[in-house]
Amino acid sequence: MGAQPDSLEGDAVNAGSVLVTGGTGYLATWIIAGLLERSYRVRATVRDLTHADRVRQAVAEQTEPGNPSFVRADLLTDHGWDAAIEGVDYVQHLASPQLTDRSQDPVLTACEGVHRVLDAASKAGVRRVVLTSAAVAALPDRDDIVADETVWASPTDKPADRYARSKTLAERDAWAFVEATGTEMEIVTILPGFIQGPILGSTGAGSSVEIVRRLLAGEMPGLPNIGWNIVDVRDLADLHIRAMTAPEAAGQRFLAVGEFLWLREIAELLRANLTDQAAKVTTSELSDSAVRLAAQFNPDMAQIRASLGRRQRIDTSKADKILGWRTRPAQQSILDAAHSLLAHGIIGT
Repeated sequence: MGAQPDSLEGDAVNAGSVLVTGGTGYLATWIIAGLLERSYRVRATVRDLTHADRVRQAVAEQTEPGNPSFVRADLLTDHGWDAAIEGVDYVQHLASPQLTDRSQDPVLTACEGVHRVLDAASKAGVRRVVLTSAAVAALPDRDDIVADETVWASPTDKPADRYARSKTLAERDAWAFVEATGTEMEIVTILPGFIQGPILGSTGAGSSVEIVRRLLAGEMPGLPNIGWNIVDVRDLADLHIRAMTAPEAAGQRFLAVGEFLWLREIAELLRANLTDQAAKVTTSELSDSAVRLAAQFNPDMAQIRASLGRRQRIDTSKADKILGWRTRPAQQSILDAAHSLLAHGIIGT
């Protein structure tokens, strides 16, 4: 067998071109679909070109027009990025480290990836880069302070903070790159909350809808006292595309979150609406003390320990005022995620 090619071509469309990094991801497939629906020519990066057909099939569940092309590129290497970005007008940078890979330093990977993408984009004359950060990058240390786009998180170097640290430092590096290089290229950063909603194809595996999958599959014996501000993946994709071309979005951060739900409320919602299909969803709650004890031995519990009982107030008015954007009710996003996982056979019933 010969060497794998570095690209796979797709159909040409006339409305401008966009590179989407991390093309196999949950959010990425929705952004690709949204761009194709708007007649953009789309190119996506993947670490393995054998995944290209899976992405095409996933996107085809939402939209028919267009056919994205694919380029092989990895955040950890320089190879492929210049070719990936050559000739595109915009970049949607979504690729991020796999936090399930304990051998990988997520901070190093995220920051190196941002530098590679922005450097290649700037040299190629890209008009604007939309970077996906995370709401945790704008959360203050104290719950009595309202989070907004002027706030920057101060994550520690503790293992439990590695996700927040990787997102915060990578976003800071992006803004520092623009300031240091004096590039004319514009950037926008999007800071989503807990992403829910339907999956396309099998792309939901390993994403934030894993919580819903585990609940339905009966894999969570108890419910810790945690919750999230939820954003629907469809609305988040729409925000990314709006931010890509709106003149007033240039140089801005946008928090993208909606209603807050506790994990116990999500479990109750599933049981009330899916009946037999949610028979395995637990109603048992885990005490804070049990979580803190388990956190000494369990990395997953250590990850959530700081979030116990925490409900951060977040001001999301900026995205509405500047871009006219809002997300749909959180309950709808959760139920649509559940129905989608069941329809794709990802959860046995």
